[in-house]
Formats: sequence, C-alpha cells, structure tokens
Amino acid sequence: MKTKKLLSLIFFVIFTLLLFSSCAEVQNIEACKIGHTYGFLGGLWHGIIAPFSFVISLFTDNVAVWAVNNNGGWYTFGFLIGIGSLGFGGHKASK
Repeated sequence: MKTKKLLSLIFFVIFTLLLFSSCAEVQNIEACKIGHTYGFLGGLWHGIIAPFSFVISLFTDNVAVWAVNNNGGWYTFGFLIGIGSLGFGGHKASK
C-alpha cells in the first residue's frame, strides 16, 4: 500500500513539474550572442559566483548563471572547476 502511495506521489510531482514547465517563457538568445565571447577564465569566474548568480536570477531577469556567449568546451571546463572549487564537487567518503 505504501508503494502505491509513493508511486502516486512521484507521478503527481512529475506531472506538476511538466505542467508548469510548459508555461515557461522562451527567450530570444540571439541578442546575447553579440559581443564578448567568454572563455576558460570567464567560465571559472562564473562557476565561482554561480550560487550567488542563481539566487539573484530567481528575483530578476537580468542575471543568468551561465553565459550564453561562450566558446564551448573551455568555458564549460572553467565553469566546472569554478563550481568544484567551492566544495560542492565532492565530499569525504563515509568510514
């Protein structure tokens, strides 16, 4: 009986998330692709400030966590190193 309730709850949560995500506004990113292209150092910096950028992006549309105008792999590599340097990349294994 508990399994049935748990599955119903999971289905309800997934359905609700899909329903709300279908109402999301689509942004035109072409305007963001003009200008400076961010590379490794930009990705590193954006990774370090990502938690703060995320909180601010919840309240304003002018701040994003990820730079749309990036050079690809090197930006992503810098971003992952930046986010990992905060201690979110892994934890000490349990004994």
